[in-house]
Amino acid sequence: MDKRPTIIDVATLAGVSKSTVSLVLQNSALVKQETREDVRRAMAELGYVYNRAAANLRSANAGLIGLVINDLRNPFFTEFATSLQMALSARGYATVLANTDEDPALQAQVVGAMLEHGVSALIVSPAYGEEARTFDAIARANVPALQVLRQVVESHRFPFAAPDYPTGSRLATEHLLEQGAKHIAFVGGLEGRAVTRLRMSGYTDTLAARGLRPLHLPGRPGRAFGREAAHRLAVDHPEIDAVLCFNDLTALGLLTGCAERGRAVGPVLKVVGFDDIEDCAQAFPALSSVRCDIAGFGRAMAETVLNWLENDQRPPPETITPVTLVPRASSLG
Repeated sequence: MDKRPTIIDVATLAGVSKSTVSLVLQNSALVKQETREDVRRAMAELGYVYNRAAANLRSANAGLIGLVINDLRNPFFTEFATSLQMALSARGYATVLANTDEDPALQAQVVGAMLEHGVSALIVSPAYGEEARTFDAIARANVPALQVLRQVVESHRFPFAAPDYPTGSRLATEHLLEQGAKHIAFVGGLEGRAVTRLRMSGYTDTLAARGLRPLHLPGRPGRAFGREAAHRLAVDHPEIDAVLCFNDLTALGLLTGCAERGRAVGPVLKVVGFDDIEDCAQAFPALSSVRCDIAGFGRAMAETVLNWLENDQRPPPETITPVTLVPRASSLG
């Protein structure tokens, strides 16, 4: 005996998301008439019968959006999550939030639990490694899902959105050169990761165009590594007179390390961070940084996923948002 058709079968045949089929079954006015007719035809062709009693049992989970973040300890990701959650709440959606702490096994676990509890969509800032465990499960569930801030699988399968990292590092490098820097290092970021290459690309391209050699001190980005890097630069690379950091936490740690060595940031060593978290303006000296407008990015991602759910407007494979440079005392001297 053939298995009974499911809502996922209907969505696949109609060429829409599972959530769109659910909205049609609920007679939601949010679905366009043409899309509604496509779904009804698919249901008739498959012989799909709507089990309203079962749907009522699941109704408590309607309007849930799953948000999975790789590192909520970093204020950059916390601000993104907060902004996105508030924007979704304003539209009547609840957010289920999970921190994976860069653990792909934990990521697969929390995403599986969210799917079991009937989230309408997922927004994932992914951990690296074992990507199939997470994203194959999402594909089987046919739930709209965005990759944000990091890309680990093909964007034609799961749309990707991030700030314009290459332009950010180009702006920062050009700024340091304009301030008279001759030897610029890039500090932080694990080798082999796509996000490290993206955040470095504008830096390496700008130096190459001027015949200058790059220097990368790789490491897990954070305050501890930035502090360590300040000592390594002073001992092993005394010629370095400017630093672009992978993120602001690394740069703030670098400021601490420089203070411990009595090295003046600004006049002697020029430093630029990346992300422009709130602490940048409050540090001493105030930290120059590439501003990604992460709060605005969060609101934009909320709008993107809701357009996908409510209007069946799948986002383009890649969305890149603009960045700016905010110069402060750490690079201005």
